[in-house]
Amino acid sequence: MSSLLGGFLSNDSTFGRIMARIWVIVAANILFVLCTVPVVTAGPAFAALHFTIMKMLRGDLDINPFSTFWEGLKTNFKQAVLTWLVLLALAVMIRLEWFWCGQFGGVFQMFQIGLAAIAGAAVVIGLYMFPTMAAFKASLKEIMKDSLFFAFRKPLYLIVVLFFSIFPMFLTFMDVQMLPLYAFVWVTCGFSLVCLVTDTLLLREFEPYLPKVDEYGNIIEEQA
Repeated sequence: MSSLLGGFLSNDSTFGRIMARIWVIVAANILFVLCTVPVVTAGPAFAALHFTIMKMLRGDLDINPFSTFWEGLKTNFKQAVLTWLVLLALAVMIRLEWFWCGQFGGVFQMFQIGLAAIAGAAVVIGLYMFPTMAAFKASLKEIMKDSLFFAFRKPLYLIVVLFFSIFPMFLTFMDVQMLPLYAFVWVTCGFSLVCLVTDTLLLREFEPYLPKVDEYGNIIEEQA
C-alpha cells in the first residue's frame, strides 16, 4: 500500500507531474504580481513569468519557481525595463492625444483612427516582445525584429494570442459583482494561465530556433 501511494505521489507519476506544474504556475504568478507593484518592474516581471512558464513547458518540472523567476528577472531586466517604459510612455501619449482629438472634434477625430492603429501595434509588439525576450538572448533591436517576425508569420496564432491575452481581462471588468473572485484568480494563477496558453502556442514557433532539450528539460548536446 505504501509503495503504491509512494508511486502515485512521486514526481514521475501523472499526479506528481500535474501537482508540480500547479506549484510552478501558482508560485510564478504570485511572484509576478508582487513584482508589478512598483509598476516600473512590470516589464521584467512579465519577461520572467514567460521565462519560468516556458522552462516548465519544455520539460523541466523540477525547477524551483523562485530561483527560475529570479533568473528570468535578472537576465532580461535592462531590456524589459526599457521596453516597458517605452510602451508605457506611448500608452500615456496615445491616451492624451485621444482625449484632445475628442475635445477639438471635427477633422481632429479622424486622427483617432491612426491612434487606434498605433495602439493596436503597440499591444501586439508588447505581447510578443516579452516572450521572445524570455526565449532568446539577443539585442533589443534583434528581439524587436524577431517579435514582428513571429507575430505576423502566422496571423491565426496572433489572433489566438490576442484573444487569450485581452478577453479574460476585459471579462473581469465587465462583471463587477464577480470582481473579488476574478481578482483572487488573477493573483493566484490568472496571469500564469494566460502565459501557459500563449507560450504553448508560441513555443511551436520558437522551438526550431531554440536548443533541443530532452523530456526533463536538459539541453541535448549535438554531436560534432
